[in-house]
Amino acid sequence: MSPLRVLELYSGIGGMHCGLAESAVPAEVVAAVDVNTTANQVYKYNFPDTPLWTKTIEGISLKEFDDLAFDMLLMSPPCQPFTRIGLQGDVTDPRARSFLYILDILPRENLVTALLRCGYRYQEFLLSPTCLGIPNSRLRYFLIAKLQKEEFSFQVTNQLLEDFPTCFGLVSSSTTHSSSRNVNADLDLKSTLSDPPRDPKQDTSFLYKLETPEELERKQSQDNDSSIRTLDEFLEKNIGDINQYFLPSRSLLRYALILDIVQPSSRRSTCFTKGYGHYVEGTGSVLQTATDVEISSAYEALETVTEEEKLAKLSTLKMRYFTPREIANLHGFPPQFGFPEKTTTKQCYRLLGNSLNVHIVAKLITVLLQSH
Repeated sequence: MSPLRVLELYSGIGGMHCGLAESAVPAEVVAAVDVNTTANQVYKYNFPDTPLWTKTIEGISLKEFDDLAFDMLLMSPPCQPFTRIGLQGDVTDPRARSFLYILDILPRENLVTALLRCGYRYQEFLLSPTCLGIPNSRLRYFLIAKLQKEEFSFQVTNQLLEDFPTCFGLVSSSTTHSSSRNVNADLDLKSTLSDPPRDPKQDTSFLYKLETPEELERKQSQDNDSSIRTLDEFLEKNIGDINQYFLPSRSLLRYALILDIVQPSSRRSTCFTKGYGHYVEGTGSVLQTATDVEISSAYEALETVTEEEKLAKLSTLKMRYFTPREIANLHGFPPQFGFPEKTTTKQCYRLLGNSLNVHIVAKLITVLLQSH
């Protein structure tokens, strides 16, 4: 069988390309398309032989697409127009324009309607790396599609699946779904901490932050789930300048009550966004490296002490940000994947925050191409 000719749109730093390689499907990426200069530098650094088109998708003609004679299309459109943490502009957001152009090349309809009209069958998924035993919550919408004449290896459904199908039928975890809904290219579902501070005398000593009992129970449940690997497996063993990753004093003092703190033995971490390392609230977990210190002891009576004492107590936990390499590990990027030397740490965080999980992509490609 000849290698599949693959076109990669919104190629970013190459998460889809890495997923394709991991799937071991005989394939060649005939072109990758993205306008982000920094992302393109990283892509070219890792895939120097792949033609990289630094042009807008709207500027590519139908003839240029046809000339590529591609068999498979991989794409991850920008999530910011659709997500809750973004401006929720949906299709009115300028960043959605290129995605709408793709739909124009099909009919001018939303994605699933366009696929049906062009003779495709499809299956939608809502997947997080945790379904593969990876200790990171990164819930994303995925869709795979093939021509009607090509059968899937499983029975497709109009439900949105929350796990991968098995060869024995459909997984039991699914969500009732209507095809007429808006298809968000990259759902970013995050929990919020909106409850007011609680009286420590009324709660257990473990409720030391702006955290509800339900949130605490969920975290403890995740950490007790032996089907999920521990974070320690994804951490760097030798970090050169580790001091740059420790939380600065101003962040400890200002955001202490909303930090999501994990330890190397934890089996969870929250979604890392492009603001990680620059912003604190809602951008990702921080790692407690002083594992011999109880978190509750650092937070006990925190609101009653001076700012200097508060900083001293919090500093005993030695909390730091995850390094870009560690986030790349959680995202499933292979060990040989790297960043050009001139890429700053902030740029790495932004690029990884816009990326996806490589292992999920690899598995979905395998599911897509699997035959009965």
